[in-house]
Parts: sequence; C-alpha cells; structure tokens
Amino acid sequence: MKSTIRAALGAAVLTAAVSAPGIAHAGETLDSIKERGVLRCGVSTGLQGFSAPDSQGKWTGIDADFCRAVAAAVLGDASKVQFVPSTAQVRFTLLQSGEVDLLSRNTTWTSSRDSTLGSVFAGTLFYDGQGFMLRKDLGVTKASELSGASVCVQPGTTTELNLSDYFRANGMEYKPVVITELSQVEQAFFSGRCDVYTTDISGLAATRQKADNPDDYMILPNAISKEPLGPMLRRGDWEFFTIVKWVLYGLVEAEELGVTTANVDEMTGSNLPAVQRLLGVKGEVGTGLGLDDQWMVRAIKAVGNYGEMYDRNVGPLGISRGQNAQWKDGGLMYAPPMR
Repeated sequence: MKSTIRAALGAAVLTAAVSAPGIAHAGETLDSIKERGVLRCGVSTGLQGFSAPDSQGKWTGIDADFCRAVAAAVLGDASKVQFVPSTAQVRFTLLQSGEVDLLSRNTTWTSSRDSTLGSVFAGTLFYDGQGFMLRKDLGVTKASELSGASVCVQPGTTTELNLSDYFRANGMEYKPVVITELSQVEQAFFSGRCDVYTTDISGLAATRQKADNPDDYMILPNAISKEPLGPMLRRGDWEFFTIVKWVLYGLVEAEELGVTTANVDEMTGSNLPAVQRLLGVKGEVGTGLGLDDQWMVRAIKAVGNYGEMYDRNVGPLGISRGQNAQWKDGGLMYAPPMR
C-alpha cells in the first residue's frame, strides 16, 4: 500500500512540475524552425500592401512584416524568413502538409476554416470587407445596381461564396469570370473581360493603383461582408500558436503604449508596469512562451508597432485606419493585457 501511495505521489509531483506556471515546452513546429534556422511563411503571390516582392525581390507588406516579427521573436533575426508564395487554392494544403510553418496571407477567419482544415487562427491582423470595383463610365453607384454584370473573382475564396450569396439574396443575376492567379484576374478586369472585379476592399485599392489611369475606376462605397484577415497555423501545436498569437498582441499593445522602432531601447527604462512587461524588464511573459525576455523588443525593432506596420504598408493604398484603429480611437484593435 505504501509503495502504491508513493508511486501516486510521485506521479502527482511529476504532473505538477510539467504543468507548473512558467515552464514552457517548445513544441514540434518551433523545434523544427530552430533546427533549420528559418521560418517558412506562406504569403500571397503578390498583393500590394500585404505581401508582394518589390523590384529587388524583397517581400513587403503587413503580412510579410508579421512573418519577420515572428522570426525576430523566435530566431532573433527578422531576416530568417523564407517567403513561400501561394495561391488561394493551395495555401491551406501548404500549411497542412508542413511546407510552411505559418500562413500570413490575407486569409479570412471563418468557422469552417477554424474547425475543418486542421488549422487555427492566431487573431485578426487586418479587418476588411468585400467590395466591388468598376469603371466610372458604367454609371453604377451602388452594388444593388449590378444585376446582369460580369464579375471577375478568384476561386477557392470566401469572396466567391460572398458574391454568390449577395446576388442570390438580392434576386440579382451575374456572370462569374473565375480566374485563379491574381495577376491574371487584374489583367482580365483592366482589359474589359468583366464589368466588375470583386475582392476585399484593401485588395481592390491595391489593384486600382496598377491601372494606367486609376481615376477611371471607382470602388463602390459599401462592403458586403466581414473579412477579418489573420495568421493561420496548424492545429495541435499550441506552444507555437501561443507565441504567434502574443507576437500579434504585442505589436498592437506596443502601439497603444507608444513604443516604436525609434524609442524601444529608451522605453526599456519606462516606469510604466505595462511597458516593463511588454519589453521584458519585469515579469516572465517570455519564460512562459519558451522565449527569452527580449522577444518583443526584437519584434518591435524589426517591424515597428502595429500602427507603424499599417502606415508603412497599407497607408499608401489610401485606406483609412477605420476598424483597424486602436480601440481607444474607435477601432477594433485591442490586445489582452500582457501579464
């Protein structure tokens, strides 16, 4: 009996030690990332403001910057990212197969994607909505006037489903022009193969800038859907999921607290407890994540806070902060307390 009790007590002590607060276990994904020394990040094939290669082949955009922030946090170097371009149709397969560690690719958070693809969303990086773009000379001023139009749309997207739902719900007809590659969709729209192009409003704004004369085109004023876009990971590796989630929250909180790329070193001397915890001066947030205390300092130095990322990447598209403003400024960007 005593030996049984001792064995039970020993098991209880071991269980308590394993689950004790502050003790983190790396997880399979993070182990693989550290072993290869690079974060493999799935991005779009080229969406300005979100993830697109520039003339020198460097990936830019808010999605690409988020990949760099994660790499800085877990590997200590924001440049240790392998960007893997993916179409809307293959992006989930790349994630499920392990070919990418993280999908940061203007992907809408939905219940089915969060429950049936073996994946999970870490949060919302950008609040968007689906809209319509067309030539001004068509004389259309609202979506309810689009009955009978031909509409360019990418397959395998929430956009395709929303388009069908909207026209059916409003008793309208349309002719879908379904094209996989973004560049080909844009070419078809500008060449007149379709009357209307539909996608997220941010994507429409990026495409409009590519026109020979952007002023010839207009984006209709109302969104027909909610499109919360965010980073996506494989389900089950909760250690890496937690790290990615808190990198996102940390960037949002940094903006709220006024911590920027320029002043992050100076702010480590702040007397504000929230700043001290964010920057690892006090508390054990990093320890709980299996990271050192400087993980958020590195992320902020690499890409700035959320506002800096937005202004640098999305701002040039002419899209106001709106729902992507901080909660205290009337937006939806809100980070749980880091403590």
